[in-house]
Amino acid sequence: MRLTRRGLIAASATLGALPAAAQPAWPDRPVRVIVSFPGGSTPDMAARAVIPHLSQVFGQPFVADNRAGGGGNIGTEAVARSTDGHTLGVTIGGPGSTAKVLNPSLTFDPAVDLTPVSLLARLPFVLAVHPSVPARTLRELVDHARAHPGALNFGSTGPGTLSHLITEDLAAREGFRAEHVSYRGVAPAVLDLVAGRLQLYFAPLAGVAGQVREGTLRALAVTGPARMPQLPDVPTLAEAGSSMEPAVAWIGLFGAAGMPVERAARIAQECRVALASPDQRRVLEAAGFEPVGSTPAEFAALQRAEIERWGGLIRRLGIRPES
Repeated sequence: MRLTRRGLIAASATLGALPAAAQPAWPDRPVRVIVSFPGGSTPDMAARAVIPHLSQVFGQPFVADNRAGGGGNIGTEAVARSTDGHTLGVTIGGPGSTAKVLNPSLTFDPAVDLTPVSLLARLPFVLAVHPSVPARTLRELVDHARAHPGALNFGSTGPGTLSHLITEDLAAREGFRAEHVSYRGVAPAVLDLVAGRLQLYFAPLAGVAGQVREGTLRALAVTGPARMPQLPDVPTLAEAGSSMEPAVAWIGLFGAAGMPVERAARIAQECRVALASPDQRRVLEAAGFEPVGSTPAEFAALQRAEIERWGGLIRRLGIRPES
C-alpha cells in the first residue's frame, strides 16, 4: 500500500492525537534510583521511604543503587549522565546544588544537568561535641576555639556538604579556626567523634541521638528554626547567640536534564502520597526528618535559593574541594 504525502501527514496527526493511555508506557522496565551516599545514610533512608510506593503504582521495580563517594558527586554525576530514561537519583544539597560552584572543573552542573523532581525531606543538624571539649554552650565552644586556634577538628560528609559549610560559616562569623576532616558518611564521622579524634560535628539527629542520650556526646545547638522535639532542652543557633540563619539540610529526587514535564510531575505526586503515609512519617520523624513532598517547580526554586546562599559562602570564603 502506498501512502501519499497528504496521507502521511494525516496519519501523523492521528497518532499525535491519541490519548495518553495509548502512548508508550513509562516505565517499561526497572528504574534505578541512584543514592549518592551509603546504605543507612539519611539520603538512603529518604529514598527507601518512597521506593516501595513508586514500585507499586508504576508497576515496575524501583531499585536503590548506592554509589557513595566524592561528597555525593559520584552518584549525582551518574544520574546527570544517564540517557536511558529509567534512572533517578536521590541526593542532598551540596551535590544537588552547589557542586559546580565548589569545583568549577567538575564535569557536571546540578543547575543544568539535573531535573528537580521532588523534595523528599528536610532535617536540621545537631552540633555535637566530644565530652573532652570544655564547653556546655555554643558561646563556651566559641571562646575555647578562639583560645586554641586550629586545635579542634570538625567532621563533615565531604567538602561542600552542609555539615562542612555550616561549620565554616560559624567559624568565619565567630572568628575561630578549626581543621576540617572529610568522611564518606555520617557513621564513620560519628565513630571518630565518640573516640575523640574529632571534637565537633554538625550531624543529623539519627547519627548522634543515642550517643547524646548516653552522654558519650554533648549537644550544644540545633540548626533549624525551632527546637527539635527529640532534644527539647537543646537551643537553636539563634537561641544560643549565633547570628547565623537557620540551616536545614534537604534531600531530594532528581532525574537527568530533559525529563518530560508530565513524568516529573507524576513522580512528584506519588512521592507526596508516599510521604503522607502515617507509617512512613512516624519512622522518618523519629529519625529527625521532616517529610516534605513538593512539586518540581517548588523543588527547583529551593535549588536556586541554595545555590545563591551557599554558593555565595563558598565564593566568599574561597572554599575548595580539598578544604
